[in-house]
Amino acid sequence: MTSVAKPNEMPDPDTTLLHTALFTQVSPEQAKELLPHLKRGVFSKNEFIFREGDDDQRMYLLEGGRVKLIRESHDSRVQLLSIHAYGEVLGEIPVFDPSGGPRTASAVAMTNSTRVSWLEREALFSWLDKYPRVAVDMLQVLANRMRANNERISDLVFMDVPARLAKTLLSLATRFGEPVEAGLKVPHDLTQEELAQLVGSSRETVNKALMDFSNRGWIAREGRSIIIYKPGMLIRRSRR
Repeated sequence: MTSVAKPNEMPDPDTTLLHTALFTQVSPEQAKELLPHLKRGVFSKNEFIFREGDDDQRMYLLEGGRVKLIRESHDSRVQLLSIHAYGEVLGEIPVFDPSGGPRTASAVAMTNSTRVSWLEREALFSWLDKYPRVAVDMLQVLANRMRANNERISDLVFMDVPARLAKTLLSLATRFGEPVEAGLKVPHDLTQEELAQLVGSSRETVNKALMDFSNRGWIAREGRSIIIYKPGMLIRRSRR
């Protein structure tokens, strides 16, 4: 059940807003001017935060939990595009797209009590008019997003599935990895089908590659977590 707080119930500006990539150069004094316009919501696991095709113009800031972005085809096939965690920005395309087109993906909470804040486009742009230097920082973040998307497209064209899987596991480890005695534990919280979608292949092909990595002693599977024993071997495999 979604619980939406009133705009004036935001925490102080030393929390989420200043920890998002888009606001790293923003002073607490500048951030205070945005706080009255922020709204918050708490979402349960598998609950939609926004849906593909929606025509709102909100930018979302992830305060806690994890969120996945997905697209669905006309025949109900689902593609997992990306996973997002604390401090990241979601749904910025309709905000900065001059045509204001519909949302290109859906955002779904991956954990219970996923906390999200959002800003309407009008409030954000009024603030940017006052502090135009911040817009440059935003452009840099969006450029990094474009670079990552271009790299993902290139990987799909030029890399085989084991290489893409190795690269995906390393990326998840960098973002969510937890050191344990045996190695690096990566609690990805993905089903086998979702992991395959993230890699851009079938579940059978990805499972075959995972089994190969496991047989070689590079990783071990533990429920919805993976323990990486030999990250160097995954790095080498991702570059082949």
